[in-house]
Amino acid sequence: MGPITLFDKSFLQSLNVDESVWFDHFFLTNVCPLFYVETMADLEKSPRKGRTEEDEVKIIADKFPQMHGMPCAHHTELCTANLLGRGVPMTGQIPLAGPAQLVKTDGKSGAVYEHSPEAEAFSRWQNGEFLEVERLYAKVWRSSLSPLDSKVVAREVRSLDIDAASCKTLEDAKCLAEGVVARRSKPAARMKLALMSLNIPTGLHGQILKRWMNTNHPPLAQYAPYATHILTVVLFYTIALAANLISNERPSSRVDVAYLFYLPFCMMFVSSDRLHEKCASLFMRSDQVFVWGPDLKSGLTELNNYYLKMPDSERGKGVYSFAGDPPEIGSGIVRRLWGQLLPKWNKHEETDVADRPVVGTTIEEIKRMASAPPLSPFEVDFNPDDTERFIIKRRVARRKGSWYQVPKGIKAEQE
Repeated sequence: MGPITLFDKSFLQSLNVDESVWFDHFFLTNVCPLFYVETMADLEKSPRKGRTEEDEVKIIADKFPQMHGMPCAHHTELCTANLLGRGVPMTGQIPLAGPAQLVKTDGKSGAVYEHSPEAEAFSRWQNGEFLEVERLYAKVWRSSLSPLDSKVVAREVRSLDIDAASCKTLEDAKCLAEGVVARRSKPAARMKLALMSLNIPTGLHGQILKRWMNTNHPPLAQYAPYATHILTVVLFYTIALAANLISNERPSSRVDVAYLFYLPFCMMFVSSDRLHEKCASLFMRSDQVFVWGPDLKSGLTELNNYYLKMPDSERGKGVYSFAGDPPEIGSGIVRRLWGQLLPKWNKHEETDVADRPVVGTTIEEIKRMASAPPLSPFEVDFNPDDTERFIIKRRVARRKGSWYQVPKGIKAEQE
């Protein structure tokens, strides 16, 4: 598995099915909730000539990363938990969508994640099966993408004592947003602004404020770093809109900017969206990279052409049997990203897939863990957030495009 990668719908949409196989194979992908809802919203869009709305969604679903896609928890849930005192790692790990079944087998603690509802939906969509409730959600989502009232945006910015006219660049907007969040004056009013701006359920406001005051009302950045990140992005967007640095004529910009909420949970972000190209790097750590979608697509095309030269007998064994480290071919962008973002891999001496020793958890251990009965709350004697191992159950197509994702001869019930 390669670098932890956040991607948006525009990038996955740009790939063909074969290229999507190699994206899934060489990158560990953060499948954030926005990708699901954006795809669902296509059920309410006007399709291209000769296609139905269902056709458009199925095309995207066919490219969904089945092998290494990791379902990320929703940013609102994480933000709320952060404000209630729970830590949210912001150094590249993916906070998995739960809940998980906690188990203990072979003396080790574990968590088993069942098929997520979103992943189940994508499996159905690949078969052209759509539920009425999904169409309803799609309609609600599309209606929420109408342009914001420019007068309302301007009023919100003035309430923060910000002169939008002084904001000339997106970098200026980011600095102004950070300044608003960092101010020490009127801390209670600032915390209430955060709770409203972050859409925290009103029933939790009192509990959060009480806990915050009991800790001597520290600055938001110290008290809840992830909530601070989200609030900074929200204020940045509001300021940039008021300063006409981001167009309000493109309704999807609200969703595009929301992808930035998930930047702490990746090593790289790949997108074919110009707004992401302009804004993402402003909110990324020094050890992260933004990758322009067409560049990575070209690299995946090179990989696909390279592996297509292999004999059918080898390809039938499944991609895991012959595709280990990314090869040195063409532009080498995939290999270069591995080297840049996975320094330990960059230092190790490469070996053929077949020559690598089998280490870690065995297949039998995995089966025992997957079938273990869940522990009751009274039986859990370990930290649920720090289990020794975890399993994510997946539905994987035997063949995808030109490629067998699992060996050709594997039985359907074993997939």
